[in-house]
Amino acid sequence: MSVQVVAAKMAEVELKDIPSKELPPVSPVTPRAEDKGVTKNEANAAAAATTSSAAAPAAEAVRGDPSPTSTPCPNPAKMPQASAMKRTDPQQNGEAFVNSDGTVAEAPRMKKQIQFADQKQEFNKRPTKIGRRSLSRSISQSSTDSYSSAASYTDSSDDETSPRDKQQKNSKGNGDFCIKNIKQADFGRREIEIAEQEMPALMALRKRAQGEKPLAGAKVVGCTHITAQTAVLMETLSALGAQCRWAACNIYSTQNEVAAALAEGGFSVFAWKGESEDDFWWCIDRCVNLEGWQPNMILDDGGDLTHWIYKKYPNMFKKIKGIVEESVTGVHRLYQLSKAGKLCVPAMNVNDSVTKQKFDNLYCCRESILDGLKRTTDVMFGGKQVVVCGYGEVGKGCCAALKAMGSIVYVTEIDPICALQACMDGFRLVKLNEVIRQVDIVITCTGNKNVVVREYLDRMKNGCIVCNMGHSNTEIDVASLRTPELTWERVRSQVDHVIWPDGKRIVLLAEGRLLNLSCSTVPTFVLSITATTQALALIELYNAPEGRYKQDVYLLPKKMDEYVASLHLPTFDAHLTELTDEQAKYLGLNKNGPFKPNYYRY
Repeated sequence: MSVQVVAAKMAEVELKDIPSKELPPVSPVTPRAEDKGVTKNEANAAAAATTSSAAAPAAEAVRGDPSPTSTPCPNPAKMPQASAMKRTDPQQNGEAFVNSDGTVAEAPRMKKQIQFADQKQEFNKRPTKIGRRSLSRSISQSSTDSYSSAASYTDSSDDETSPRDKQQKNSKGNGDFCIKNIKQADFGRREIEIAEQEMPALMALRKRAQGEKPLAGAKVVGCTHITAQTAVLMETLSALGAQCRWAACNIYSTQNEVAAALAEGGFSVFAWKGESEDDFWWCIDRCVNLEGWQPNMILDDGGDLTHWIYKKYPNMFKKIKGIVEESVTGVHRLYQLSKAGKLCVPAMNVNDSVTKQKFDNLYCCRESILDGLKRTTDVMFGGKQVVVCGYGEVGKGCCAALKAMGSIVYVTEIDPICALQACMDGFRLVKLNEVIRQVDIVITCTGNKNVVVREYLDRMKNGCIVCNMGHSNTEIDVASLRTPELTWERVRSQVDHVIWPDGKRIVLLAEGRLLNLSCSTVPTFVLSITATTQALALIELYNAPEGRYKQDVYLLPKKMDEYVASLHLPTFDAHLTELTDEQAKYLGLNKNGPFKPNYYRY
């Protein structure tokens, strides 16, 4: 049977059930109105396709075997002769008819329920940039870019210039700050306003206490993650009477837009996303070392600020009235100083308060671990084998989330109590070297150092994802990977392929630093609980009478923990039950709390 006969029969199939509504003919080269998003390359390709089809119509007819799902032409009057043949032109994202004389005419199409070509065309029509926001990221961009910790409005023209080399001033002429770009302040202010809606306790505290100004005269120097949530805390402290100077505790977690909004608001902020190690310590020093500035309160996350002042400015350290610390690493440093008799300042261990441990560490990590991994790797969790190192509150949150997504989860632990909890929760307790060859994801949550060493990294399977959910960057031995025989390949911001000589590669996230705040965002509501706890701890230490707190490390009083929790209950329209006088007497409690002894484990 000849090609022409086959073509005629196939064209007849296409003519069945054609609507009678007439549509204007469309040139196969000239873009239609709805095709204005077609690029110049696509237009050139379409023209080339037209030329080639004219030269070899019979060959095109053979290649143009119509799909059963092809949409019929709605205009029989404009149809080519029965000897013509329909073909699909991928460059045109549509269908065309090859006439017997070799010309190409595009067939108008009707929308179908499933139409992948149209979907691709719609995607191509989307703009790649909207103002300063880039919807696509170049692989060549460095890790200093703001990728997904928040909406990024970074002006790429400024990326090459270090903020330390810029002279920036806010609208009031103040230049006592060092950030990425003060022009981003408006965007940062909107993010802060969104965060305020999810931080009811801080807003309530601001409203209740701003008349009393319980922090009047307080000079707070802070070193935490500079995010929209931290900005709400800083502005609350300012409303309560404190003066604040701030640096970042993590080189990747700063939201540049928020830092700009704070600087515009008059805060002395020294931080930007993607600082070097030298920048990190320079910012802390600029935050502290100002002529005429003597901080009397420290709010720290990790202990770096406390350590810097203790080592470099010992006289300043002796005049500090109180320290508030919220991380495992920082608290460990404080206990070391206390044990050595070198802690000359009372300190509040917020990390081990109930409202930090049982909410921020657990619920925050339960949600943000998935967020961080998805944004960086697009990994599917179902069926993946994951090992979580450490089954404290952070580990518990990570394991619960991964298990719920269908992952096979292993746990490593040194503490028999936490280990037993992991077993009772349905997780298999293993040693890391037993599963390191087979797992797809390794997550550290210990607060320790050298949990994942080079030996384990060498034995990992190809494509294994390695990340850290603990505060410090010491859990994964990243330094051991910076050797000549290994190749580092940047995939996107905070995502690196580390490639072995045999071609094996692992995916390292945030260079071993805190995953969720470096690569994604964290739930604002949970951070409201921690931030309120921090604010109350500062108020308590600053206003405590002489002698109440000695030169030691203290837990937040349980009454304050309960107060923080009570401030968040109205969000859920929750109603507490009140004890009767008889019940209170029977339990030996005050009707207003505290309701549990200090040794109670929630």
